[in-house]
Amino acid sequence: MPERMPQPSDQPRSELDRALHDLVDRADDVIATQGRLRALLHATQAVVEPIELPMVLERIVRAAVELVDAQYGALGVVAPEGGLEEFIHVGMAPAAVARIGHLPQGHGVLGALIDDPRPIRLRHISDDPRSVGFPEGHPAMDAFLGVPIRVRDEVFGNLYLSNPRAGEFSHQDEDMVTALAATAGFAIANARLFDESRMRQSWTASSAQIASALLGTASDAAVPMLADELIARTAADRICIVVPGVDPLTVRVAEARGTGAEALAGAVIPSMRTAAAVVFESGESRARPGGRAGETADALALVDGEDAGPTMFVALKNPSSVWAVVSVSRAPGRGHFTPAELDIADDLASRVGLAIELARAREERQRALLADDRSRIARDLHDHVIQQLFGTGLELQAVAGTTPDSELARRLESAVATLDDTIAQIRTIIFAMSPRPTADSSLRRRLLDIAAESSASLPQPVAVSFSGPVDLVVTGEVAEDVAAVSRELLANAVRHASASTVRLSIVANDSAVRVAVDDDGSGITDTGRRSGLANLAARAERRGGRLRIDSEPGRTTVRWTVPAERGEGEDA
Repeated sequence: MPERMPQPSDQPRSELDRALHDLVDRADDVIATQGRLRALLHATQAVVEPIELPMVLERIVRAAVELVDAQYGALGVVAPEGGLEEFIHVGMAPAAVARIGHLPQGHGVLGALIDDPRPIRLRHISDDPRSVGFPEGHPAMDAFLGVPIRVRDEVFGNLYLSNPRAGEFSHQDEDMVTALAATAGFAIANARLFDESRMRQSWTASSAQIASALLGTASDAAVPMLADELIARTAADRICIVVPGVDPLTVRVAEARGTGAEALAGAVIPSMRTAAAVVFESGESRARPGGRAGETADALALVDGEDAGPTMFVALKNPSSVWAVVSVSRAPGRGHFTPAELDIADDLASRVGLAIELARAREERQRALLADDRSRIARDLHDHVIQQLFGTGLELQAVAGTTPDSELARRLESAVATLDDTIAQIRTIIFAMSPRPTADSSLRRRLLDIAAESSASLPQPVAVSFSGPVDLVVTGEVAEDVAAVSRELLANAVRHASASTVRLSIVANDSAVRVAVDDDGSGITDTGRRSGLANLAARAERRGGRLRIDSEPGRTTVRWTVPAERGEGEDA
């Protein structure tokens, strides 16, 4: 039977079927697109709802995974110096994470997206020449989609997605994740602003409290208190306050608080090993990011195994220079210090510097008032008390010379001697109370300082008396010998003789200089160590003088006598 030829009436029906089929396909595409748009809207809503940055980052990763139906997803935060400083991931079992150990550092395909922040879509990640493979224990990953996240003009991080349920990522998947990444950038910017606002509020309150505490503290206790306040009121894991070292090209850790502080307190660090030395030179605060620990790791950074945490170095300035640097360290894995944190820390440093300067100015004013008060007392003692005592002594001496009673005359002479001794002591007190013009400019001042140092372990201070023009007669090398001899004799009396009362007497005239120390200690025995006394005797003999010792339990007198100038020795 011959085949039926298409009738003219069949052609419109065929075209209608094709049109209906195209319409159904377009409707399916519209429905699919509508579903994707709903999914994108849902993902966007999930991203913008939280306001704290850690939660925002995790929501971004979960929303991206759900949007393209992927098995694994991650967000890598790009570190300032390159690589990844933070890696938030979903889909991987905790056991797998534990087997892998270190999280990615930003190499291979991940690093390619950091170097060139444009979307990367791969059907098989292993086929890409930039792929470096996966560490042992890492789950298998095939298809890959990477999209950068920008916060304004800055690349904040990258979204990484792998193993979609459909087998590979489509062009539409790339568009959808790119759109989500743009929304994520705004969400991250808002979260950053919120975190920065909260951080500024916290630091402002802390800086006000720290400055208030420092204002009521003595300047010599300001540095330890500053370290205590900073570790208590900030989120730092370790605080170090660094000052210039005694030796050139070194710095010293004056105070340390927090993790590992015991090992750093008092440590002297070569300038090449820490950025704190650079801050001393430049006067500008700076921060160093964390990363792999090695020979280049900062000596003040917190180190855990192979990782070093970020560290911020803040300059503490006075009007002329940087007098200290505050090192603020975080543990490895914590976020780097942002420019906003550096600005806030600089503001805190300015407040702290002002508070310490005010405390020092207050102390200087108090010292000036005390010096004025001492000068007034010294003038009163000199102009009134000494004159009265001197007049009383002359009167008693005159009475002693006219009385026929020998016993009464002896007692009067003894009272006159006591008054002379009292006058000598008052003159010593007047000299000690008078402001010193320059450091170590006077032998009297040096001897008073030596006596004060030796008095620390005595029940009562060392009594010091001067007779004659000590500062005029005793100069040069003789003055150095007198200071050294006084120190040695006082040390013997305090440490070796276990004395409770010690007296230092200096007598100087045109012919001789005598140093005498009297104490009530156990005395000098023939069997004890006498190397110090032998050295003193040799020192006296070199100048033509001698050392005399008169000792018994409860009473010891040592006299060191030399000529005022080189010549024949004269026994005192």
